[in-house]
Parts: sequence; structure tokens; C-alpha cells
Amino acid sequence: MDNLLDKSAKTRQAALQSLRLAFSSKTLSEFLLERRLTLTDSLEKCLKKGKGEEQALAGTVLTLLCLQMGSGPEAEEVFRSLKPLLVSVLTDSTASPGARQSCATALGMCCYIAAADLEDLVSCLSCLEGVFSSPSAAEGGSAPAHHGPLHCSALQSWSLLLTICPPSHIKSVLDNHWLKLPPLLSSSSVTLRILAGEAIALVFELAQDVEEDLCHQDTEFLRAQLKVLATESSKYRAKTDRRKQRSIFRDILHFIESGEYQEETIRFGLECMYLDSWARQRTYQAFKEVLGSGIRHHLQNNELLREIFGLGPPLVLDAAALKASKVSRFEKHLYNSAAFKARTKARSRVRDKRADVL
Repeated sequence: MDNLLDKSAKTRQAALQSLRLAFSSKTLSEFLLERRLTLTDSLEKCLKKGKGEEQALAGTVLTLLCLQMGSGPEAEEVFRSLKPLLVSVLTDSTASPGARQSCATALGMCCYIAAADLEDLVSCLSCLEGVFSSPSAAEGGSAPAHHGPLHCSALQSWSLLLTICPPSHIKSVLDNHWLKLPPLLSSSSVTLRILAGEAIALVFELAQDVEEDLCHQDTEFLRAQLKVLATESSKYRAKTDRRKQRSIFRDILHFIESGEYQEETIRFGLECMYLDSWARQRTYQAFKEVLGSGIRHHLQNNELLREIFGLGPPLVLDAAALKASKVSRFEKHLYNSAAFKARTKARSRVRDKRADVL
């Protein structure tokens, strides 16, 4: 933490990288609560005076700091003090793309965790929407290459904040703002297309929750767009991109037509949780992208994450319980063999059907 004020930019960046690693892999809430003011001042100087990589790292560390402190008044104080600076960097067209992308993520995550007023939530939504709905977002061919990741981060943060909006503001989004999403389905960036599709599914899900009808004159055209993306086989797109896009858009189209979400199970330690909605999936993905490989540790030990996902207090396990929970190598071998056999049978049936068609 002391090195954050060093004169050397390389030293400051190394310090930020160390903090990022420590915050994402450990729970240090009590330690950080005592030092939040010092750390906030240091991060503010990095965001103001730093360039490029330093600003990007400072944005990431700020996000992790709020995640560590939880949703109390201390985190709200940190968010309120640095929110104007995050907005300033995000909307500054001369700032580095990496710094703007990091600030888009930080603005969304910190607002999600710490914002107590609806006014803060609405202003952050408006700022993020202004980034991903700009003309160059949908015009994939004419947009600069670096705009893809920035628009993706802004759209991800906007979707995350949408999950905590009160019903009154959700209706406003349904009436006007969501129509800015379908044009993004034509973007040249596969990631932006997928995120736009997931955001549309989220909007349809929220419309069901507030019992609003989302039908309008372009709904049939939207479904036709989704069907094209769910079956696209254009050779000019990479094979892995086509496969990923088809898989996700099949789920999106299925949900919009039937209202059914493909549930996913996340296992960590002795526990598991279920992602049974687009809102829950968007929330999990947001924390996973910030924490990386540390997501499982935080799901087990971070009180904020456990509260958000309804997991209850952290489990307290003794050494004997931990040892009993470990699966032996022989049991793993039996499980993998059974899974391989089942997978081979399933694929064989599909291949037989393909042969019949041919």
C-alpha cells in the first residue's frame, strides 16, 4: 500500500497488481476497513495522475476494495468519493481504452454493491447506456477496434445494475431504453452480440416480473434476428465464435418463446448454488470476471457474496470434515469413466441421426 505513492510508475503498477491478487484471492474485510481512507486517497491519485495501465489497475483494485468491504456505509463513502472520477475517465475519449473499460466495470460493480440512493443508480445507468448505445457500438465495421471491449464492459455493467432497479424504473427501461439493444445484435464483435442477446433476455425476464407486456411492432423482427444468430453458419466468422454464439442464442430464443431458463449449477467446496434466471446469471458472471479464480474462495467466505446469492453464513468446517469431503483418486477415476461412457453413448445417438438424414 505504501508503494502506491511512489514516484516511479512501474513501482505503483507493481503495487496495484499485488493488491489485485491479494484482494481477489483472500478475504481481508476487517484489515481494509481500518485502512480504507488511506487506500482510497492512493487510488484517487492513481486514477487522476496515472496513465493507461495504472488507471486500469486502480479501477480494478477499487472494485475489489468495495467487494471486500461489503454494502455498509464505509463502502458507500468510498463509492461516493470516487464516482465522479470514474465517470470522468469513462467518458473521456482521450483516455486509454483499457482505463475506460476498467472504469466502466468499476462504476457498475461499486454502484451495485454500495449505492444507497436511487439517484446514484439512475445516473450510473444513464452514463453506461451513453457508452454502449453510441452510434459506433452497432456499426461494427466503422467502429475503432478498441471500442469492442469498452462497449462490452459498459453493457455488462448496465445489465448488472438493471437487476437491482425498482419496478418503477424497470417500467421506464421497458418503455424506452431497451430498444437500443437490438441494433447491437448486428455488431461485428461476437462478444458484444452475445452480451446484447443476454441483456434482451434479461429485459424480457424483468418484464415478466413486473407483469408488463413487452410486445411492440418490432418484436417479430427481433425474434427473426435471434433465430438467425441461433443458426448462423457464415464461413467468414471463426468456427469457435459461431459455435458459442449458436449455443447461447438457442437458450435466449428458447427463453423468449417459452419463458424457461436453462438452469446451471455452480459447485464450490462442499456447497453448490443454482443459476436459475438471467438476473442471477448476470450477477454471477460479473463477480466471476472481477475475481477470476478467486470466485470460489469468495463464495465460500465472503459475507457480501453469500448474502447476494442467498447462501447463508460461511460454513465452519474442522479438519476431519474437510478430509472426509475429499474424493479419493479411485473414486474420481470411476466417476470420469462413467461420465465418458455416458457422453460416448449420447454422441453416438446424435451421429446415428445425422447418418439417417444424409
